[in-house]
Amino acid sequence: MQYRRFGRTELQMPVFSCGGMRYQYKWQDVPQSSIPADNQDNVKATIHRAVACGINHIETARGYGTSEIQLGEILPEFPREQLIVQTKVGPTEDPQEFRKTLEQSLSNLKLDYVDLLGIHGINTPQLLDYSIRPGGCLDVVKEFQAQGRVRFVGFSTHGPTEVIRQAIETKRFDYVNLHWYYINQVNWPAIEAATQQDMGVFIISPSNKGGNLYSPPEKLVELCDPLSPIVFNNLFCLQHPQVHTLSIGASRPTDFDEHLKTLSLLEKADELLPPIIERLEKAAIARFGEDWVRSWHIGLPKPEETPNSINIHQILWLRNLAIAYDMVDYAKMRYNLLGNGNHWFPGEKAEAIHTVDFSQCLARSPHADKIPGLLADAHQLLAGESVKRLSQQ
Repeated sequence: MQYRRFGRTELQMPVFSCGGMRYQYKWQDVPQSSIPADNQDNVKATIHRAVACGINHIETARGYGTSEIQLGEILPEFPREQLIVQTKVGPTEDPQEFRKTLEQSLSNLKLDYVDLLGIHGINTPQLLDYSIRPGGCLDVVKEFQAQGRVRFVGFSTHGPTEVIRQAIETKRFDYVNLHWYYINQVNWPAIEAATQQDMGVFIISPSNKGGNLYSPPEKLVELCDPLSPIVFNNLFCLQHPQVHTLSIGASRPTDFDEHLKTLSLLEKADELLPPIIERLEKAAIARFGEDWVRSWHIGLPKPEETPNSINIHQILWLRNLAIAYDMVDYAKMRYNLLGNGNHWFPGEKAEAIHTVDFSQCLARSPHADKIPGLLADAHQLLAGESVKRLSQQ
């Protein structure tokens, strides 16, 4: 395993982290006694495999159902100093509610302290305000820090780059968990801002949210050859020293195997990546033309600035992936979250757009004339049964 300094925390962070949202028994809390033995045994085997590989950062959240209580039966078996443990708690308007939830997390984990506590899901200005205002959630965390029960505080986010940067620029967080990978690089300015503040940078779900790379389409496999899409994406992220760790949302012990192939290739990233990136770019240009590939995102409105709150940016992005790389299954899954994802995945699908006047909201787009037709095409290509976030299932 390779390790990187996790910003000003000074923790030596493995370049892969063991994420805790895919091996748990249920997304809802249930008593430990009702968790089947085979499921608990699988979680235990997964954690032991991670630690054996040098992946000693174990990451979970109060919102991950039974993940915390299942880990509470396993983590105390290890020497405490051997592990870096992170959990996350969502911000609330009432700081006492946040306090109660944080107490529950520590109780579930059966640990005297966590190394990293993330304010979970600072996706909107309001949730940032709940966190940073006097007497808010961060002040509660300070009390836990003073008691030695939390070492460092950060935040996780699925929000827009501007909100992420606002949170970073408060200078009150030690690290950030955010999305950034080959197919979605919009948050690079936030990573640069975090680096300027000497914050740790944790990449959320690069193999799942980053393209469902555990089951990639054949076209993507061919374009990434001689690497697998997972290894390509890992190398793409880790070639940047500003990135410290990538989350592996393991559901079983063998889920680490493909990722571990990345380690011996890191020194060759400058040689291996350029031809693959060139093929990926050429494939997109062959389907859409260079003008669209370079400029499709310019001048697009936010969902709240769009009639019917249609998330134009996300829809066009998903259509691009589906057509250029045959990532139809991934695009369908993400598209049909629209309307159900609240602040985690905001905006609506492109339904009944023949009644919508886009002229004002697309006034700054160089492709304003053709975008309504492309939205209709995307809806026809991707619409299906409504999808809920995992935590709602």
